[in-house]
Amino acid sequence: MALLAIGVLTGCGAPPGLRQPSDAPTGTGAPTTPGPTGTPSAAPVTPPVGTATATPDAGLVATACRNGPTGQRVVQLLRGRAGVLPDSVRVRVRTGPLCAADWQFTVLEVTGHEELQVVTRGRAAAPVLVTAGTDVCTIEVRAAGPVGIRALACDAGPVVGPGA
Repeated sequence: MALLAIGVLTGCGAPPGLRQPSDAPTGTGAPTTPGPTGTPSAAPVTPPVGTATATPDAGLVATACRNGPTGQRVVQLLRGRAGVLPDSVRVRVRTGPLCAADWQFTVLEVTGHEELQVVTRGRAAAPVLVTAGTDVCTIEVRAAGPVGIRALACDAGPVVGPGA
């Protein structure tokens, strides 16, 4: 029995940590060739077929509204119940509305006054006024607004319109 154990142990060779330095890899960076069993020593890593790629969150960037209110709808909101703009003042939409999640950001040129920034939220047909003025970086916008709206309202400074 002892001879069998010695024969099995000596037939395997030295453990990997005790091999001679000549057995060490050369580090040439050449790809590994198949071993004696015909299988490669390192399997290539390939992504599974049909894996969906992650889409960015809709609130990270404010873009032109595809399903949000129109500029005219924002002006109607400000002239209506909100009472921010009187009917006699001429208004032109300078920028937007830009949407991020269910929030919108619009810049209006008001004849005889400073430009007016407007933050709204909600459905296209019935947006709700969050704030309007020359500085719309309010606590509500900072705390609850999506990143894309906060960037426009709080970080961007003056919004540059088309052709500027």
